[in-house]
Amino acid sequence: MTLGQLSPGSSDAGTPGGEDPRNLANSQAAGTIDSATVNLEASIEMREIEGLSLGRIVLRRFLRHRAAMGSLILLVIVVIVAFSSEGIDAFGLKLPGWWMWNYQQVPHVINGGAPTLSLFPFQIGIHPFGQDTVGHDMFAQVMRGTQQSLMIVFVAGIVSTVIGVTLGAVAGYFGGWIDAVLMRATDIVIIVPLYLIASIVGRGVGKAGPLVLAIFLGVLLWTTLARLVRGEVLALREREFVEAAKVAGASDFRIVFRHILPNTVGVIVVSATLAMSAIILTEAAISFLGFGVRSPDTSLGLIISEYQSAFATRPWLFWWPGLFIIIIALTINFIGDGLRDAFDPRQRRGLTRRARAERALAVAQGHPEPVGSTK
Repeated sequence: MTLGQLSPGSSDAGTPGGEDPRNLANSQAAGTIDSATVNLEASIEMREIEGLSLGRIVLRRFLRHRAAMGSLILLVIVVIVAFSSEGIDAFGLKLPGWWMWNYQQVPHVINGGAPTLSLFPFQIGIHPFGQDTVGHDMFAQVMRGTQQSLMIVFVAGIVSTVIGVTLGAVAGYFGGWIDAVLMRATDIVIIVPLYLIASIVGRGVGKAGPLVLAIFLGVLLWTTLARLVRGEVLALREREFVEAAKVAGASDFRIVFRHILPNTVGVIVVSATLAMSAIILTEAAISFLGFGVRSPDTSLGLIISEYQSAFATRPWLFWWPGLFIIIIALTINFIGDGLRDAFDPRQRRGLTRRARAERALAVAQGHPEPVGSTK
């Protein structure tokens, strides 16, 4: 008798196809173990967040997202160094910084303008980022450019968020011809090439200052958020709490901004942070093309544009502004990624060390009920 698949007529064939019942039992047992592990993790996490508000649950999840927290710390350090070293000169407010040079001073060129920063042995020197051909201190230039780029990012992000949330909420809640008109206007803005219209706007308002440029960039970059908010509002307006608010006599304005929009805050925050990383790249691109921030002020993109001819002989003039553009864009992206995970109820990221030890002990003991659980 040959060994192989059991015949369907055999008494040991437990399935119509003649599959070995031992294999079937093993697969069922594996499925049971996986299901038990998922249920165990869910039980442990539910006990961890029991009694906490939604805001505190989101905060706990965000604080346990290592990439997002590391990015947030790095971004805060960049903001503090940029604004404290060069000082603040905006809206009539002038506060001096702690750095010895400002971005407009022209000291004597030292060591051919090469950076004095050294890691081995560690020393900063008087021109850590080097000097340009004229003598401007590049550290002061990069810090001033970082200030302006950050200001453009946050102002444009706020403006685009306000416009996108308002138009998306109005279109989604009222529907009908209002929705049709607003969405067709959104489509028109989407199909226009972004860099073309941003360059036209930048050329017209660049001399008016970075603040005006930031506002116009915010006016151009709201379309994605408007569509996302509209989709969320379309789903939420049919929920029971909206009907209850209407029965209670709440106005449409109160229903939209008091009851519906708070339930879309996750989508809004995540989309706004991701849009900010796109804004700094857009600003750098149009400034590099000469349509953004103008001299005598500066930005990171403008610094790269001004010194593009010196790339072969003085590459440090590109390293530092390019590095800060990358840092700002990546940190904002990682923060947005962490916020997305924190607001997603399906994520089970970041059990505490005690909870992980409890889960490992329970798995080792054959998936008993977690310690402290109630039946």
